[in-house]
Amino acid sequence: MSTLESTEKAELIRLTLDLWHPGCWTLHVTEKTDAGLLGHGVYTGTENIAKGRFTVYGDSTAEVESLIEEVRASDRTFSVMEIEKSWGTRKHEVTAPGNTTQEMFVEFDPSNSIDEAFVSRGFVYDHPTRITDGRETWSLVTHNNREEVKELLDEIREEMDAEIDVISISTTDSSPMLGSPSTTQLSERQREVFLFARENGYYEWPRETTARDLAAEFDISKTTLLEHLRKAESKLLTAVE
Repeated sequence: MSTLESTEKAELIRLTLDLWHPGCWTLHVTEKTDAGLLGHGVYTGTENIAKGRFTVYGDSTAEVESLIEEVRASDRTFSVMEIEKSWGTRKHEVTAPGNTTQEMFVEFDPSNSIDEAFVSRGFVYDHPTRITDGRETWSLVTHNNREEVKELLDEIREEMDAEIDVISISTTDSSPMLGSPSTTQLSERQREVFLFARENGYYEWPRETTARDLAAEFDISKTTLLEHLRKAESKLLTAVE
């Protein structure tokens, strides 16, 4: 069997991580504002300048503009270019939480970036990185096994003085994983309710819990809970069209 054939059939580990690390401008600016960021990958050039595209999202234009101003004011960023709405055809559009979004291209100091620590160890972005309230949520895939993943995360924690919590970890083959929908486009409340419902068997058949029981856990009405789930399901279904 060729190396390519072996790789195509290998199982992948999929990880969702909650993390914090010191000196990161994205954590700093989201901690100071009510808006959030979706990171679409980072490139570090030969001049020691990192470049990345980000989606700023918020419930209002004022929240989005406030975060962009914080990015401009950061001593860790060199330049910020807002991308015109007309730049994107539908294939470039990003589904994000909140009511307002703005794309931007940022050049920044990569000395405190944690991206290379993951990429150099064989981790690959599976979905955009979500940054809100001074925390990052990462979705990654890797061909390393679970024991190797544990060891690598410990290495990154020590190397970057980082806090890394594993939200979820699963093993699957490469085909369905790379096309799977992400919860990064959900609002915080939608994501919280949807993940809780899924973890408690609401989407199993037969169901292992009821909407009324789930609503009681969040101290909200059944109608409100179902509305959160309906909006979450709609966004997730749109993501796989």
